[in-house]
This record gives sequence, structure tokens and C-alpha cells, in this order.
Amino acid sequence: MNKDKDTRSIIMRPPIVTVMGHIDHGKTSLLDKIRQTQVAGSEVGGITQKIGAYQVEIETKEKKKEKITFIDTPGHAAFAQMRARGAQITDIVVLIVAADEGVKPQTEESLSHIKNSGIPYIVAINKIDLPNVSVDNVKGQLAQAEAVPEDYGGNVPVVGVSAKTGEGIEELLELILLMGQINEYKADPNGELEAVVIESRVDPKRGALATLIVKNGKLSEKDMVYTSNQEAKIKSLYNDLGKPIKSAYPSDPVEVLGFKKPPTAGSLVKGKPYTSKVEPKEAQIEEDPFKDFIASSEEETKLPIIVKADVNGSLEAITSNLPKEAQVIHSGIGEITDSDVFLAKSSRAKIYGFNSTLSSEARQAAKEAGVEIETYNIIYDLFDDVDKSILKIAEPNIDQEILGKAEVIREFPFNQKRVAGCKITEGRLNKRVKVHLIRDGKDLGSARITSLRRDKQDTQEIAAGNECGLIISPQLDFKPGDVLISYKSE
Repeated sequence: MNKDKDTRSIIMRPPIVTVMGHIDHGKTSLLDKIRQTQVAGSEVGGITQKIGAYQVEIETKEKKKEKITFIDTPGHAAFAQMRARGAQITDIVVLIVAADEGVKPQTEESLSHIKNSGIPYIVAINKIDLPNVSVDNVKGQLAQAEAVPEDYGGNVPVVGVSAKTGEGIEELLELILLMGQINEYKADPNGELEAVVIESRVDPKRGALATLIVKNGKLSEKDMVYTSNQEAKIKSLYNDLGKPIKSAYPSDPVEVLGFKKPPTAGSLVKGKPYTSKVEPKEAQIEEDPFKDFIASSEEETKLPIIVKADVNGSLEAITSNLPKEAQVIHSGIGEITDSDVFLAKSSRAKIYGFNSTLSSEARQAAKEAGVEIETYNIIYDLFDDVDKSILKIAEPNIDQEILGKAEVIREFPFNQKRVAGCKITEGRLNKRVKVHLIRDGKDLGSARITSLRRDKQDTQEIAAGNECGLIISPQLDFKPGDVLISYKSE
């Protein structure tokens, strides 16, 4: 990519790669080895700081120079948390599995996160330099974990590597570049800026620092940038070697100085302010963990769940007897952790624990994310609640008591809001309870009554036979002939 001239509008950008795996399987060692083998020795020796991402340049067999950006995140929890905030920054995942230990529970958990994301991935079997290790045994374990290697008839590329000797690293890098060429990751360096915060910190001398990866456009000194809750003027930029630079381009990792306070990891950074018109939507991208989860039509009636149990026997008994409508995103043995919560958050799943404890971190994370966690010591209670949740998906209003109905007769504006003129046909409407908006038998959404008036007087409740004017929030797109149904959950 030529950074001196942006003569083309759309370009191929370098792939952005996250490395994941069991904590002791060599993720950090592999990342360090790649960096050391691809960066000049004098530059490596001159590194005085390390940011959360770096870029390497590779000379291919065709003598072309290509780049890859690696994100050095703590693991699958950070990966899931970033996705949960709408920041799908990763293009390719490299899953590290140690040849001497094989697939471990944390490996399976990483696989659950990867598969749920839909991001293409490569498995790197590390430590092949050790004596008496078997790559084939690990491949067999991967196949059992439903990550079937290509040479076993599956579609998962697998390569053996050694973070110690460097063996296989060149093949891994070429495989990443090939996957990048197949998927054609594109960006417009002349387009609107879009970047993602990888990490942030406070430097005692310089103040708030943020590591970003540019997804589109160009980031330069003196640019004004915006997150959903703050603005900043870029004072200076540094590349992954700690050297000052003037501009950063698509897929470039860069540390920036200029934010008043450290932006949250996963925040979107843009070159235009979050205007009042789009702010709720953009804020929701950062705050709503479910916006990046899109179920197919076949999955609309599926209940995504995560199952944790105390022992393997219990786990097998649960997963093998769940109804077909239950989609197990991940299952495992042991304590329910914040990593389970992050995965549930990004996949809209509910967590079911059987004789499993709940960590304090998971409890707090679930409270903040709005993730439901239910624990049981009687297996049939668990099955009953799963059945109820599935029934709730098929019939969303099954546990709701109807309190009243009103027909929308007309619409008129008031203070830049839409007022629905209604006639109460059954029961009563009350400002304290929600309403469904129904059109031709279809539920168009629920809302709260923020203003309820009869004869120009504010009121809390109106009974059948009377007419009223009301305002609802959010302002659903009602029209005459629609029906509002007031309800409360049992």
C-alpha cells in the first residue's frame, strides 16, 4: 500500500489477526517470535514500549512485500468483550494449541468464541520442536472438538509451528496472507475515518493514550476525532515501534495522544461528530452487546444457551437431552466465569449452570451486561426452564396479562412528537404499564406511554369507552387502524 499517494479510492488492506488459545500454549511467545523475525534487529533492540497491536512486513515467494497486523489481546475474554461492543475489528483468528498438551477446556472455549463470531480461523499447533509430540493426535482432538482439519476432510487450515525455533512460522504467515487474498479485505483511505480502540491507559507524564487500529480512512496529526461520549484533537501519533508518525492508514496500529480520558476498549472512533440524529444508534453499537448478532431465519426460534456443570457426566446428561430448539453455544465443566458472560453477551445466550458456582467477576459482568444466569441442583428444573424459555420465543406474549386495548383513530403532531388519538375498547390504559403496537395481527414492538390525556387534562389511567391522546416512547410508527394492547408480565 502506497502511503504517499491516495490515488485509488478502494484498496486492499492488510489482514488484521488476533491470536487466541490456552494461557500456557505459547501465544505470547509466538507473537514475539513473529515480531523478532520480521522486524530489523536494530529496531527490535530499540523498542522501549509495547502497544496492543503491531504490524509485520513479509516478502512473499513472488518477492512482493505484504503486511499483516497482529492484535496482542489478553485472550478470548477480551476478544468477546470487544465483539460485544460492536467492534468486529478482527479479520482472521489464529488459534494456538500446544502439541504436548493438545485441546484443553480453554481451547474449546476459544473455539466457541471463534465459531460464534463467524470469523475465519487457522489452527497453529505450537511446540512441535519438543520430543515425542504427535501433531496427528492434536488433529484428532481438534476433529472431536468440531474443528476438523483440512487433511481430515474438514475446512480448518492447520499448520505446525515452533515459537522457540521459528519452524513453520513462514508457512503460517503465508497462510494468513492467502486467507486475506481470498476474503479481499478492502478499505478507502480517502473515505470517512473509522477506527477501533484496542486498549487505553494513562501515562503519568503524557496523559491519556489510546491504541487504535484504523479500519477506514486516514488518521493524522491535528485531526478532530469522536467517540460516542468524547471528542479529541490528535496531538501526536506513534507506530508500534514507538516512533512518531504523521498519519495512519487502513489496518495500521497506532498509539495516539489527545484524548481527555482513556476511551474504552472496543469504542468506535470516527472523524465526524456523533450527531443527535445518529447518536442513539451509534451509542447502542457500543452499549448494546446484541447488535452484531444476526440470527438466520432458521435460527429465529432457537434458544442460544451456555451450559456449565460440575462434572462431565452431568454435562453430557444435560446436553444430550436438551430439546432441538436449544442451541448450545458453549458447554464446559467448572465455575461460571466472566468469559462465559462475555460469550453470552455477544451471542444473546442465556447461561444455565448445574451444580456450578458463579464467580464474583461473572456476577458483576452479568449485571452490567444484562445477561441472564440461572443455576440449578435438580436437572429436571433446568429442563423445565429451558422449555419455558423456548416457548417464550415462539409465543413472546405468553406470560403477559392483557389489561386493556385501544384503537388508534387518528394522528396529530404536538411539540415535534406524534400523538395517537385513541379510543379505549377494552379494559383500561395506564401510564405505569407497557403497550404493544399491533397491526394486522403482527406485533410491531412495545413502548411506554409517556403522556396520557383526556379532554386536554393529564391523567394516569383511562377506562374503556373513553377517547384519549397519548405519546409513546420509543415512537413506534403507528397509523390509524392499529391497536395498542396494554399488558403486564405475570
